[in-house]
Amino acid sequence: MVEDFKSRYGVSSGARSAAEIDEGLRAYMLTVYNYMASALVLTGLMAYITANVPALYSLLYTFAKAPDGTVYLTGQTMLGLIVMFAPLGLVFFLSFRINHMKASTAQTTFWIYAGLVGMALASIMFVYTGTSIAKTFFVTAAAFGSLSLYGYTTKRNLSGMGSFLIMGLFGIIIASVVNMFLHSGMMDFIISAGGVLIFAGLTAYDTQKIKLMYLQADGREIAQKKAIMGALSLYLDFINMFLFLLRFMGNRN
Repeated sequence: MVEDFKSRYGVSSGARSAAEIDEGLRAYMLTVYNYMASALVLTGLMAYITANVPALYSLLYTFAKAPDGTVYLTGQTMLGLIVMFAPLGLVFFLSFRINHMKASTAQTTFWIYAGLVGMALASIMFVYTGTSIAKTFFVTAAAFGSLSLYGYTTKRNLSGMGSFLIMGLFGIIIASVVNMFLHSGMMDFIISAGGVLIFAGLTAYDTQKIKLMYLQADGREIAQKKAIMGALSLYLDFINMFLFLLRFMGNRN
């Protein structure tokens, strides 16, 4: 009788299964984007608070006064350096320990990471105007949304592109370290342009990878940990693309 009903209305068990998988995938990706968006909000909030509370930013940054009375950022304190490098340690901690921790612990670590990144990024508010930061953020959001949508919907396999982009990322890191000693304006421009292109490509690549990681059979704990790691990947793509674009679009104070 059930089979007669399915035959009459054109509903097959395979179609129903595919629909259920599609619904689960959408819910999973929505969770990933919600985690990422929440982390960005937390990062922005912590950056704003840090940059506007003298008792806080004086613990992290050092300043000097120019002859005309202008106060400008000169560097970071020891605590500021710890805050700057602590997120890197948390990324490695999450990456290597995610299979051995509870989803709630991974989520807490992710929030701490986003907050520390916000404190570290407060320095850009002393260097660039608020208007240019906001403009760059919205440009990044529009580009990120388009690229992530492409990565989600494309039928093309982006794994080959991902390998190329990872190699390019290592090249950008090495070039950045070298340019710390050379102080070349041309190399800085090339690094900035390359960084924008690499993280634009990684946005599409990571979105497809996160989508392919979804399995309907995953339990709630595993699915939540996958969502957190997916959100971390997209968060890193967004933040880095924003910072490289800011070097082009930012107006300095």
